[in-house]
Amino acid sequence: MNFEIEFLPVGNGDSSGDAIVIRYGENNNYKVMVVDGGTKESGEVLVTHIKTHYNTNFVDFIVNTHPDQDHASGLSVVMESLEVGELWIHRPWNYTSVIIAYFKDQRMTEESLAKRLKEKFSASYSLEEIALKRRIPIKEPFQGQWIGHFHVMSPNINWYLHELIPDFNKTPIKKGLAESSFRDFIMEGIKSVFESMSFETLKEDGDTSADNESSVILYAHFNEKGYMLTGDAGIKALSHANEYAKSKSLDLASTLRFIQIPHHGSRRNVSPSILNEILGSKGQEENKTAFVSAGEYAKKHPRQVVVNAFIRRGCKVISTEGNTIKHHHNMPKRDGWGPVEALKFKEEVEDYE
Repeated sequence: MNFEIEFLPVGNGDSSGDAIVIRYGENNNYKVMVVDGGTKESGEVLVTHIKTHYNTNFVDFIVNTHPDQDHASGLSVVMESLEVGELWIHRPWNYTSVIIAYFKDQRMTEESLAKRLKEKFSASYSLEEIALKRRIPIKEPFQGQWIGHFHVMSPNINWYLHELIPDFNKTPIKKGLAESSFRDFIMEGIKSVFESMSFETLKEDGDTSADNESSVILYAHFNEKGYMLTGDAGIKALSHANEYAKSKSLDLASTLRFIQIPHHGSRRNVSPSILNEILGSKGQEENKTAFVSAGEYAKKHPRQVVVNAFIRRGCKVISTEGNTIKHHHNMPKRDGWGPVEALKFKEEVEDYE
């Protein structure tokens, strides 16, 4: 199987997003897949990239991992500019009859809840509108489904409906919660601590939003090696994906050779134990590649404590930082493209306190 997985740059300053395009196949019979599209600007870059480097106007699969604007907005540009085979997207507004019981406001109707969800997740809802207008089939990416060569590892539909949607940042207040306690605010530390290859300060209790945990996690098997895309998934979603892999007799730690670092390298989205589960224990020789999407001048993405954690477990870590980065096998070289420098292990990392 020939393939290339490309991360295009999104945002600058402290803003980051995901815009990923994948091409795979054999004998010039290729599938093209776009996973998230970043901003409108990065969506335009995606369109040009596909036309120029893939020499096609057709995308087989578009996947919106979760409804954040920095992942969904650019996909509308792709869908309006190119021909699309399938759109894969979660549509929480279609499940109001199931989820309305979880919310505090008893005056709310299913119709008003659906309207609110469409408004709050407007970047994602606009993708549905474009797909319906252009008669593009819409499918929902839940655990166990296949999108071309990629297997959906998380979320499963029950977790998504009964736990994640009610806790989304933009949904109404859930029963039993006061408004002030509903939103999780995390202070970012500015002090430094020191690590070594054997001493790690990454914590076990990192916590991210339900919106991020709903991210679609994708896994593909190319040439007896594993490749995983994670969106903004957190520890819970990664654990769900790992348990699902085990149920399919798949040992991620022994098969993964490429992984997307979740949520632009946030320290709240991974833990030592889950990294040991999916990548293997510390002290390995370099045998994997980890890509991370980070704005060109981002100060918080990726966190050095996360970079160190992936390096400890045998990963060469590469960040976009304003560039398009590519992981590939047996695909044509491009003029002007060359090796990119991997991020270095550093002893000084960010303190949590």
